[in-house]
Amino acid sequence: MLTFLKDHPFAVEAYFESSLVLTFAVPKEQLQNLIPECLELDTFQDKWAFVAVAMVQTKDLRPKGFPKFMGNDFFLIGYRVFVRYTNNAGKSLRGLYILKSETDKTKMEFFGNIFTHYNYSTTDINQIVQQNTTAISSIKSKFKITIDKTEEQISLPKYSPFADWKEARRFAGPLPFTFTYNKETKEVLIIEGVRHNWTPNPVKVNDYNFDFLITIKLENPVLANAFIIKNIPYYWKKGKIEQWK
Repeated sequence: MLTFLKDHPFAVEAYFESSLVLTFAVPKEQLQNLIPECLELDTFQDKWAFVAVAMVQTKDLRPKGFPKFMGNDFFLIGYRVFVRYTNNAGKSLRGLYILKSETDKTKMEFFGNIFTHYNYSTTDINQIVQQNTTAISSIKSKFKITIDKTEEQISLPKYSPFADWKEARRFAGPLPFTFTYNKETKEVLIIEGVRHNWTPNPVKVNDYNFDFLITIKLENPVLANAFIIKNIPYYWKKGKIEQWK
C-alpha cells in the first residue's frame, strides 16, 4: 500500500448530528510520554494536561465536493490529547494528538486506516435514549457513559480544575488542528478542521467508565468538563506536511 495515502491526501467533509466530548484532567507528567517529541502538552496552570473522549455521530462522510449520496454514516470515538505545535513559521498551533480511534462499522475502519494514521478499530456501540437520560456503551471497548437531560442549570464536574464553564470551554474542543508525527523522517502531518456555529453546551454526566484510560495508565483522571454540540457541518482540509527541526 502506498504510504502517502495515509497522509490525508484530500479534503473530507461530514455532518455532525451530535458530538459529545468528555475532557479529563491529569497532572501533566502522566501524559508527557504519550505524545511525540515535536509536540508540547496544552496545559492549564502549568499543572494539568488533558485527554478527551469524543463521541461523534457523523452523517454523509465523504471526500469534500462529492455528492451526499456517496457519503456514509458512522459513529466515531476518538481518544486524544490536547497539544501545541510550533510550526516552521514560528506560530504556535493548538490541536490534538490522536491516541486511538474507534467506529461502529468495519467500512470506516478499513478506509480510515488507509487514509489516516488514526488507528481505527471496529467496536460495538449501544445507545439507549430515554426521556431523562442517554446512555452510550460498548461491551468490547468496555466503556459506558450516562448523561442527564433534565437539568437546565448545570454545574461543573465536582473536582474540575476550572473555575467556571467559560474557562472550561477553552478545553472543550474541537481544536483546529490534528497532528501526526513520523519519527523516522521527522515529518509532522498537520490536518486543519473547519466548522461554523460551534456552540458547545454543558451536559451533566451521571456516571462513566472508560477502560482505555486505564490501559494508558492514567491515575485518577478528573472529569474536567463535558459538552455536546449538534447539527454542525464540518470538513477537514487536505493534510500538510512539515519537516521538524
